Amino acid sequence: MRLGNRESRNVEDRRGMGRMGGRGGGIAVGGLGGVAILLLCLFLGVDPSLILGDGSGPAPQQQQQTQQNGAPPAQDAGRRFVAQVLGDTEQVWNAEFQKLGRQYQEPALVLFTGATSSGCGAAESQVGPFYCPADQRVYIDLDFMAQLQQRLGANGDFAAAYIIAHEVGHHVQNQLGILDLTRRLQQQAQDQAEANGIQVRVELQADCLAGLWARQAQDARNILERGDVEEGLNAAAAVGDDRLQRRAQGRVQPESFTHGSSEDRMRWFRTGLDRGELAACDTFAGLR
Repeated sequence: MRLGNRESRNVEDRRGMGRMGGRGGGIAVGGLGGVAILLLCLFLGVDPSLILGDGSGPAPQQQQQTQQNGAPPAQDAGRRFVAQVLGDTEQVWNAEFQKLGRQYQEPALVLFTGATSSGCGAAESQVGPFYCPADQRVYIDLDFMAQLQQRLGANGDFAAAYIIAHEVGHHVQNQLGILDLTRRLQQQAQDQAEANGIQVRVELQADCLAGLWARQAQDARNILERGDVEEGLNAAAAVGDDRLQRRAQGRVQPESFTHGSSEDRMRWFRTGLDRGELAACDTFAGLR
């Protein structure tokens, strides 16, 4: 990837600080959740609540030296990479929201190690990256992501950028009122399978929004290098529910999907990348 020197100011580095703050009452979106516990048991899911999300690769070069207090250097490569990717998403989504006549409220991204607290409750590294609508923050443990990336085979810097952009996609959904709408639809669902199906649409749309970001950033700043798109598609496939379930339990249960199949995840990421517009990312057609 070709990222500029612009780094987001919205990165909150809690690494080495341990758990902090109080518990919240929101529902987190995204996260490797179950996968972590099901890849350390494997079952791609979400964070400790109900709405699940995705996960993939971490920022590269996470084997950083640590300071005596357990925290990595303030400007290590992993933090800089995350801040640059987040900064690039801010440029894209500020411009997209201006087209809608709205102001984009930039999310914060929290780096932590092991565990911390969020507006949606406890944030555990085993959950994987997730977005908390209650405090409008993305939570990522870079070291855990690095381990998970190796186990899933979702390698490369763009694979890492894809997961950051996917979680930011959940923030975009939150800003547009989509998460509230889908939460109401899930409450009205006839059974868990129907509620899961709605959640799959949430996750696939976030994949499409990640693709939209990549397209807009490429058109504006030429960020993609040879092989980047393949890394993103490979990451999307690696966290498909069918692939994770088959790996974890030897069989696939489509009614329990919460993120979508590998094929669907790749297709919607590619749709956002090819079309580069919000209208192309309507995964909810027919539901409203």
